[in-house]
Amino acid sequence: MTTPAGAAIRVRGLEKSYGKLDVLRGVDFDVARGSVFALLGSNGAGKTTTVRILATLLKADAGTAGVNGFDVATQAADVRASISLTGQFAAVDEILSGRENLVLVARLRHLTNPGAIADELLERFSLSDAATRRVSTYSGGMRRRLDIAMSLIGNSPVVFLDEPTAGLDPEARIEVWQTVKQLAGSGTTVLLTTQYLDEAEQLADRIAILHQGRIIANGTLAELKRLLPPAKVEYVEKQPTLEEVFLAVIGDTKGAGER
Repeated sequence: MTTPAGAAIRVRGLEKSYGKLDVLRGVDFDVARGSVFALLGSNGAGKTTTVRILATLLKADAGTAGVNGFDVATQAADVRASISLTGQFAAVDEILSGRENLVLVARLRHLTNPGAIADELLERFSLSDAATRRVSTYSGGMRRRLDIAMSLIGNSPVVFLDEPTAGLDPEARIEVWQTVKQLAGSGTTVLLTTQYLDEAEQLADRIAILHQGRIIANGTLAELKRLLPPAKVEYVEKQPTLEEVFLAVIGDTKGAGER
């Protein structure tokens, strides 16, 4: 299966079962190149299973999937060369410094000038000031940003982020959101899974709701909102959101050093 010119990912009729448990029951969706696509669903909906199939870590029982023009079943090596994957838990070496983690991955990928690659990513993800510190001293948000930076070494055109903010505090979540927005701004295709409604609303160009192994809704935020009856118009004083309050209270910490 090849993906059409405008799509980085195409999934048709994807099915996966574990014994009598049907995890995916005919999943269909497309992800446009250079967009952020959110797969939204509760725990057990099948989000991670879908990502694992797309990343060639798991075989589907039925259906087809293409990533960056390659079929995940018959062209797995080409798919793996086109993607990066960040799982639910940061895969960083806490004994090494942030820079040493990045240099290590660049060397494993046999890239030239791994030090320069590491320095560029440290700057890009606002980690330069903590470059020589052990990762064990990093905050949750810093570890997650480093983890995403490591997954980007090699400039993969497609990035999978499996619940990238799971277990993070509110400030760390916002840091990761900023990172995802930077990725999208650079033209990278991002498929992220999440169970947080506000995360999908903040980041995604399109949102697919996965429920009990099926996509039950798929569209832009505006399209999904039109699925509900028109809202009753009331003139009330606009109250600040919790996010606005949180950011106002903590102030702008960017550039002020990491904790």
